[in-house]
Amino acid sequence: MTTPKYLGDHAALTPHKPAVINGTTGDRLSYRELDERSNRFAQYLHAQGLRRGDHFAIVLENNIRCFELCWAALRSGLLVTPVNRYLTAPEAAYIIADSNAHAVVTAWAMRDLAAELRDLIPAGCKRLMMDGTIPGWVSYEEAVAGHPAARLADEWLGATMVYSSGTTGRPKGIIRAQPDGKVTAGSGSARRPQFDRYGFDADTVYLSPAPLYHTAPLGYGLETQFGGGTVVFMEKFDAEEALSLIGRYRVTHSQWVPTMFIRMLKLDAAKRSAYDLSSHRVAIHAAAPCPQETKREMIDWWGPILHEYYAATEGNGSTTLDTHEWLAHPGSVGKALLGRIRICDDDGNELPVGETGTVYFERDTLPFHYHNDPDKTRAAQHPRHPTWTAVGDVGRVDADGYLYLTDRKAFMIISGGVNIYPQAIEDALVIHPSVGDAAVIGVPNAEMGEEVKAIVEPAAGVEPGPDLAEELLAYLRTKVAKYMVPRSIDFIDAMPRLPTGKLYKTALRERYWKPS
Repeated sequence: MTTPKYLGDHAALTPHKPAVINGTTGDRLSYRELDERSNRFAQYLHAQGLRRGDHFAIVLENNIRCFELCWAALRSGLLVTPVNRYLTAPEAAYIIADSNAHAVVTAWAMRDLAAELRDLIPAGCKRLMMDGTIPGWVSYEEAVAGHPAARLADEWLGATMVYSSGTTGRPKGIIRAQPDGKVTAGSGSARRPQFDRYGFDADTVYLSPAPLYHTAPLGYGLETQFGGGTVVFMEKFDAEEALSLIGRYRVTHSQWVPTMFIRMLKLDAAKRSAYDLSSHRVAIHAAAPCPQETKREMIDWWGPILHEYYAATEGNGSTTLDTHEWLAHPGSVGKALLGRIRICDDDGNELPVGETGTVYFERDTLPFHYHNDPDKTRAAQHPRHPTWTAVGDVGRVDADGYLYLTDRKAFMIISGGVNIYPQAIEDALVIHPSVGDAAVIGVPNAEMGEEVKAIVEPAAGVEPGPDLAEELLAYLRTKVAKYMVPRSIDFIDAMPRLPTGKLYKTALRERYWKPS
């Protein structure tokens, strides 16, 4: 396995090799260009007084220049916070202020949001815009032009500080424990064993079809560049275009969320077979549980190249498994790769093999903390073992050490004293041909406390209504236990699913749980 180097080393060894390609437009940045541009921005930030441990934020579409901004942080000891571009201005401004950002960089494509942000950002925060400007924002290109493309005298390892998606509450800034040292030729992430397992090296061509503000797409892209490979990203996911890009750029590695699999599987047979996928060696998926039937169909189509992992933005632990392991342990998300799995009840007592409880990862030291929020950090820690941490997932471990996730604890429905986890119901619904997307939540019931409700986005061309609702309920009676069958089904034009694949259930619950 090739030892990961640092950006400047790749710029010297392979200056003209593409470090990143915009698969939508064909635009590309070479390693030399990425190195020089990130140096200029690092020099600019240093001239503004930012020093090791300081923060800046970026609010961008899937923009090729996202990588130069992040590398400026990685080589200067700074923390960069990518802000979800789909947030409202007040939501984005909260993250910028809460992160203590000394500067924020956006782009012309985000000018409508930037116009609203202008007066919401703290007064001392530098406002830079790429590709054009609007009142209140300074040209990024002009700001960095006068600064040298040379490395800083002292290059410290920096990092990303991503905020949680906020699907179960207000977003939290997550600071992972970082290596405490200067940039060296071997500098890489603490997660390198996972990338070694997947065979990432200088020959890797990595396809990223997801939003770059999210932890995994950005982290995997940067780690690809640590190893000297090439990142190909999509401005926006399209099922057929993703297949086309695999053949066009001879993609070797990729990463997906289950909703992308579902959409690709719903392409007609001619489109699915029209593209050359022979270069594709490793297809990684994560971020949300994958319905077992969907995964089996993907294995039948792509072969035994699927790898799954489970991890949180917090970086407190991870599991992974390949196709052969999954076929032997269907429904599992793998064995521990980072940290030791502990399954505990609500009082923190460790449970025997096979019993369901809160998923903790045991580490030697606390692997993360929430920025500006020690109470939330403490709430994530085990009541008696402070280096065991949990992020709200529920699951069990089998006798072979494989983890099976049940659902998010916050999504559990309690109906008549019975715990119901929606994921199994949702997994059954999304593979029905009349369903485009689905969510299951608990809604008020005077007798039972909560009852199960399904909310369905019909597939294209399917008419919602009582007949479809009854068809789906009859179908579910053959797929899940009687007590799990929804009492009712509502229809929605578009599911509030984040581009990362996560379902924003808070928005759905608010419709039914009105303050009294």
